[in-house]
Amino acid sequence: MTVTAMQKLAAALAGLLLGTGGFTFLYARGLSYLSDTPETCVNCHVMREQLDAWYASSHSSAAVCNDCHTPHPKMAKYLVKATNGIKHSTYFTLGNFHEPIRISPSNRRIVEQNCRRCHEHLVGAIHGSPDELSCLSCHVRAGHQR
Repeated sequence: MTVTAMQKLAAALAGLLLGTGGFTFLYARGLSYLSDTPETCVNCHVMREQLDAWYASSHSSAAVCNDCHTPHPKMAKYLVKATNGIKHSTYFTLGNFHEPIRISPSNRRIVEQNCRRCHEHLVGAIHGSPDELSCLSCHVRAGHQR
């Protein structure tokens, strides 16, 4: 059996892709993203301000980043983490992001849903969509003091 030039090229490209992907995964501490450890958020250095602000907030004793910033069902949680990870790594690699960083509309909706879920005993009687009545309109500093 002879190996064609096309097969050699495909093997080289596959090796390059696997090698680059593996290195990036290890360098970016990829396994840490499967945890709920808040320090994972500072794998990317632009999040240091948000982590420090969270430490100073009242939420640091009650909730971690994922409690507020990801959906709670496991599949949805890891889908959002993967989606955000791809977006964030692209933005940060290309230097194409707003400083200070800002939450996207879809992530803001997740935070809003988690506010309402955790504080249901306080806000359960309040009706209205998050677009009409947002927790973050009045309590924007609750999780990060800023």
